[in-house]
Amino acid sequence: MIQDDQRTHVPFAAADERATLSAMLQFQRDTLAWKCSGLTPEQLKERAVPPSGLSLLGLVRHAAEVERGWFRNVLAGEESRSPWTPPGATERADFDVEHADAEADFAVWRAECARSRAIVDAADSLDATGTLGEETYSVRYVLAHMIEEYARHNGHADLLRERIDGATGE
Repeated sequence: MIQDDQRTHVPFAAADERATLSAMLQFQRDTLAWKCSGLTPEQLKERAVPPSGLSLLGLVRHAAEVERGWFRNVLAGEESRSPWTPPGATERADFDVEHADAEADFAVWRAECARSRAIVDAADSLDATGTLGEETYSVRYVLAHMIEEYARHNGHADLLRERIDGATGE
């Protein structure tokens, strides 16, 4: 279980752009883990409000999906597929958590985050690029986008956590 004061420290001034962006992204990852800490698998699966399918575990699975998609598929040029969405399916299944295994899903997310960090570390510069369809994206863009992605969903996680057990964050 991660505690608030154990989240990654983001340097305020004495760091280069890669270190700052990487630390800010890790801080956001740590925040999602913190919002999920101490809850049972059943609590992690609790939905926000009908008809929403949003749950904390769904957010973790979604985070794993966007990590995989942006870092592995776009930047590293892999063709990695979702562990939750069956081949040929037209809709993503990251938020379909009714029969999910929370421990296994967190392991997938942690592995995707580790792979993402390795891809960023291996990039020659933040200007290194990958493609998605006809578009080209830099490592810098992907890091900034992922910070935004986590920050937005961490706001959702705040509300979900408060609804589950009344816990609020800073």
